[in-house]
Amino acid sequence: MNFAVFFTVALSLYAAVNAYIFVRGWRALVPAVVSRPSFTAAFLFLSLSYVAGRFLEKVALGMVSDFLVWTGSLWLALMFYLFLAVVAIDLARLANRLFPFFPRAITADPARAAAVTAVGVCVAGTLIVLGGFINTLLPRTTELVVPIDRPSWKGRTMTALLVSDVHLGTVIGRMRLSALVERINACAPDLVLLAGDILDEDVGTVMRKDLGEILKNVRARHGIYGITGNHEFIGGVERTARFLQDSGIVMLRDWAVKIDGALYLVGREDRSVTRFGGPERAPLDRLLAGLDRSLPVIVMDHQPYDLKHAAARGADLHLSGHTHAGQVWPASCIVRAMYEVPSGAKRIGATLFYVSTGYGSWGPPVRIGNRPEIVVVRLTGPGAGQKPVCP
Repeated sequence: MNFAVFFTVALSLYAAVNAYIFVRGWRALVPAVVSRPSFTAAFLFLSLSYVAGRFLEKVALGMVSDFLVWTGSLWLALMFYLFLAVVAIDLARLANRLFPFFPRAITADPARAAAVTAVGVCVAGTLIVLGGFINTLLPRTTELVVPIDRPSWKGRTMTALLVSDVHLGTVIGRMRLSALVERINACAPDLVLLAGDILDEDVGTVMRKDLGEILKNVRARHGIYGITGNHEFIGGVERTARFLQDSGIVMLRDWAVKIDGALYLVGREDRSVTRFGGPERAPLDRLLAGLDRSLPVIVMDHQPYDLKHAAARGADLHLSGHTHAGQVWPASCIVRAMYEVPSGAKRIGATLFYVSTGYGSWGPPVRIGNRPEIVVVRLTGPGAGQKPVCP
């Protein structure tokens, strides 16, 4: 029921935003720039392509469904910026009615001024989206050094590679996943950590594209471990978890495991489990009970909430994703207001928290104001030397 309500609200909002842009575009562009039938047909195609593509890929995955999903995904980003621009223009028009300030070049020929403005907004929006798309293809490598002040770690180092929010599916497919696997293997990590939202939505799409065979090529001395994110539940978490396990990823769903006798890795079920009909996830206290606390503890929890509660439990390192750092500006401003750590590192008490911006994207394959990333986590004991940063 919660899922149905969410999508009803989301689709209603999507329809309202598109209707608003359509009406304002109709008045500004038609008939000065484009004919009414052409404008209507193009707008309907763009606004309906994402929904149509997502539906089609469940029944007939192929080039047509891929094209529709890609077109619709890019439209989501362009729609967002067109909406912001139209709202800003309408607010300016309202202010001008109250306190006239528009120059004569605008007031002398309002129709021409509206058409020129509309074309300029469309061109600027397209260039912004294109730049944001190129940005998604250029993930950075971030290094996080974590001192481990334990006698058992004297002179010892371990390298873990953190990747969150890959969102495998139609948009993040074989090419992007292959590039990720190559970068992981080039670092020769001891451990690979996947901090949730490994898949985008329906696992069927990922299976039909045979992405599991690419995942099996990841190499790490002590294994590959993942946790669930909210998107693992969208397509059915049990089926998704089985697919990931079969692809060589050990899924930690409220479970702790000892790595090489040197540290504990604790993976938490995503907090959205109850929204999808599951039971409450296990409290962190229960997951940490019985662990040898002379060894360091790393906790993975997809959504970075309740950080002070986690810090009070004394983990050495707490890793999350989920936020995408807002993915597109100015949504990043909202994310910064919502989360104590929207991205990057922060120490609270004895616990170092790190929230990754993520590798992939959700919705539009566009990032503006932040970069996708792969995080090299250097666990270093007293007197340990530094390994070179991976390429």
